[in-house]
Amino acid sequence: MGTRLLFPAGHRAPRAPAPPRPRTAFVLSGGGNQGVSQVGMLRALLERGIVPDVVIGTSAGALNGAAVAYAPNLTGVAQLAAVWEQLQADHVFPGGRIHRAWNVVRRGTHLFDNDGLAALIHHSTPARSFSDLEIPLRVIATDLDTGEEVVLAHGPLKPALLASTALPGVFPIVVHAGRRLVDGGVVNNVPLWHALSGPVDRVFVLNVSAGVGDHPVRSPLDVVMTSFMHARNQRYELERRHAIGHVEIIELPRPRDSRDLFDFSGAGELIESAYTLSMAKLDEYERERVEAPETAVADAAVVREQRRRFRLRRGA
Repeated sequence: MGTRLLFPAGHRAPRAPAPPRPRTAFVLSGGGNQGVSQVGMLRALLERGIVPDVVIGTSAGALNGAAVAYAPNLTGVAQLAAVWEQLQADHVFPGGRIHRAWNVVRRGTHLFDNDGLAALIHHSTPARSFSDLEIPLRVIATDLDTGEEVVLAHGPLKPALLASTALPGVFPIVVHAGRRLVDGGVVNNVPLWHALSGPVDRVFVLNVSAGVGDHPVRSPLDVVMTSFMHARNQRYELERRHAIGHVEIIELPRPRDSRDLFDFSGAGELIESAYTLSMAKLDEYERERVEAPETAVADAAVVREQRRRFRLRRGA
């Protein structure tokens, strides 16, 4: 006799359902030219199959976030890398030192026009509206008149990104949605709490602006930017300290970057360095997940109460 089949031919045993994929947020900080390191971080995440359910970005992080939200794959990251590797100071800050000095003398509201930023946005993503993006994107800006943090998530994409990158005094104020807007980093350079306020299980933080001590102070603008970074980083540390317990926060390491604000050299090396550091961090993260003992799922009412208290702390 032949071997008996446990099931009739063509009938398959039911498979156990796959565990649900963790709801994931990417949070991308501001950081000007340091934003190039986020490209290597994004490459490492996507190579591991870690795709976000929402992307939240400030300033340069908003530019990179828009690119990955449009094309959340390695091809999209490769295109973004090509943009950063070809970028030069004159593309973003046209006119050089004489032009900057003249703008200071004439007492204008900004040192540079944002035509270079507009071109950078155009090359970074073909999306023209938030509705063109495959993954939801939240862009952080600041209302210059009220100091209020503004979250842009609908409508045309270009003015939102121009507003989020409008470093005060350096680029023009952007009038959008009935407000006068400037760089989101003024109030929230690492927009962590927006991720924590949503239904997420883990947050990958791509913070490239933490290294205040990396930069030599050679000019008045360096003094302003260094002081600015101190204030911005304090908020992020406070939010991490009061984060909801059941949400994983994984901060990817960044390479040391001592270039000044106007230096866009060495992009390829910084991307590779950030990629290598991030891969090592993700190796460590995955080992910890495998080795960690199984824990019970938190009671839904407890989770809701944690979220409610967090929103109250943040004034939402």
